Amino acid sequence: MAKSLTSHRPVLAVLLKLCAVFLFTAMAALVKALSDDFPPGELVFFRSLFAIPVIVIWLISRGELAHMFVVKKPIGHFWRGVLGTSAMALTFTGLSMLPLPEVTAIGYATPIFTLILAALMLGEKIRMIRIGAVALGLLGVVIMIWPRLGSSQMELTATIGALCILAATVARGFVQIHIRQLVQVDHPAAIVFYFSLTATLLSALTVFWGWKLPSWDQAAILVATGVTGGVAQILVTSSYRFGQASMLAPYDYTSMLFAVVIGYFWFDELPTLAILIGATLVIAGNVVVIWREHQLGLERGKARAVTDPKA
Repeated sequence: MAKSLTSHRPVLAVLLKLCAVFLFTAMAALVKALSDDFPPGELVFFRSLFAIPVIVIWLISRGELAHMFVVKKPIGHFWRGVLGTSAMALTFTGLSMLPLPEVTAIGYATPIFTLILAALMLGEKIRMIRIGAVALGLLGVVIMIWPRLGSSQMELTATIGALCILAATVARGFVQIHIRQLVQVDHPAAIVFYFSLTATLLSALTVFWGWKLPSWDQAAILVATGVTGGVAQILVTSSYRFGQASMLAPYDYTSMLFAVVIGYFWFDELPTLAILIGATLVIAGNVVVIWREHQLGLERGKARAVTDPKA
């Protein structure tokens, strides 16, 4: 009998997820620190390129390197790469214009947009509980975005930044839809590798759009963004080997705590009241969706136990 690649170790799963969330937040802070000196395309290039060696080493250690190159839906990987790269570039642009906690809070809307897109593109049914969750989440988004929609010249940069982050959350919703389709035919190793490769190649096309030669210190930070992002991706993937997604999903929201601490001590930033209220509503909507998905999973499990007896 083949040895299972997963086991139920909830404490380890939570620790891995928390470490991943912290590293993703730290990576965003590194990008923000460099965003005044380098264009988004160059930042995306380094973030993607230097994640590849980390991913390759991890796959070799797991004996899964061969899976990395085999794909059955190459066009799906291409569009996943285009959408993912666009989301990353929009996020990096927004980080140069908005406080780190605000970028983090608006990003919480991704599951809400994913749910809407799943209904529109995949025909998934959304009943009253999840409709209410979506409405709650969208209300939170409006509350966070509204103060940035001023007409004065002073507000223009912040308005563009907020719209970039909102567009990035929608793009990530499309990415989640593509990943749901890709995992049905291709190995996760291939999905992760080809995204990093596509993002590296696409961002390299922007080399003539304002790229700058970094100093040694800046180059070290640029490399660190890629390594940190690669390690974080490995940690979050590993966490799902030891715990269920529904159990681990709420820990994504610890990124706000990390963002507030890093934002305050590094960038002298604090979240506004509108951001705190809006983020709370978005998180509440997401938690309702997570709870409902867990309930539906339990119901499907009971149905299988009745209709597919083992003895």
